[in-house]
Amino acid sequence: MAEQSGFFHDERCLWHSTGEAVLFLPVGGWLQPLAGGGHPESPESKRRLKSLLDVSGLSAQLAVSSAEPVTREDLLRVHTAGYIDRFQELSAGRGGEIGPEALFSHGGFEIAALSAGLAKRAVADVLDGILPNAYSLSRPPGHHCLPDSGMGFCLLANIPLAIEAAKASHGLGKVAVIDWDVHHGNGTQHIYYQRDDVLTISLHQENCFPTDSGAVAERGEGAGLGFNINVPLPPGSGHETYLHAVRSIVIPALEEFRPDLIVVASGLDANAVDPLARQLLYAGSFREMTRLVKDVAHSVCDGRLVVVHEGGYAESAVPFCGLAIIETLSGVHTEVVDPFEETFIAQQPTARVVDYQIAIVDDIARQLPIAR
Repeated sequence: MAEQSGFFHDERCLWHSTGEAVLFLPVGGWLQPLAGGGHPESPESKRRLKSLLDVSGLSAQLAVSSAEPVTREDLLRVHTAGYIDRFQELSAGRGGEIGPEALFSHGGFEIAALSAGLAKRAVADVLDGILPNAYSLSRPPGHHCLPDSGMGFCLLANIPLAIEAAKASHGLGKVAVIDWDVHHGNGTQHIYYQRDDVLTISLHQENCFPTDSGAVAERGEGAGLGFNINVPLPPGSGHETYLHAVRSIVIPALEEFRPDLIVVASGLDANAVDPLARQLLYAGSFREMTRLVKDVAHSVCDGRLVVVHEGGYAESAVPFCGLAIIETLSGVHTEVVDPFEETFIAQQPTARVVDYQIAIVDDIARQLPIAR
């Protein structure tokens, strides 16, 4: 097995355009355009992450590659033919909106297929033993996307597409998806809600987005009952609360389920200055969460771990959070020092608040017997 971690990236993914918007709504009516376009799902946080990897020298220590787009055959394993056809039709014209808050411009379908293709190749190369683990800098993201509708900046279900392609080509068995994006991974949950071969775990800010999903009681249906775990955390949750949730809920679930592959839906929008959420994580938080998951991956699935980029809209913080994850995956530590970390550590909740938040996590854990 190669020693270098994989990093999958394509400049074309950074050319995805959401059109003019303010916060997350398209410009029009009473909504005046902003000077810079305004949409949070801009390429800059991802471009700055890739730039930081380059200037720190970390890129040179990784197996960097692009990939082929997913095929129509891949897409039909997850998405409806009607959705694919409608997306392609709009993409061939001026673009449009393919679901709630899912905007794109001309050529958006091809870029979304490439974004999913990066995740697909990352999974395949890890399963083939070409890479020990991998990070896919996918854009546009995917964890809100439903089989028949885009949603919340997500146009294709990147991770399910990669998983289902691997099941078809590699005979992949059980998979665990850990979603630490600050928003609920409702699309991934929906796709696997009635299945017991994919364990889905979402750590998210309670009632942030979508506001009507992600409750503890959503545990799956039919064969999937018990194989969907939601950990809705209160706004203001910081480093200690997230780590407690990973240690007390995520790790035991992975040890019990014993997947053949772990995939992380890695939104970086739980950072302390993200414009779309109110959590208090910093680069060291993502470093430690990655370490914990990497360690359990070595014990349950021979280290097979793929991290797929999702949200994260603070151009200042995202590069350092992403670098911390990729350093941990690769075991290569650069000279980069996060200039924001000291400030973010000082902003962590007080001990009393942390105790309150941890009590919430413990109560969630009591409601979630580990799926067998």
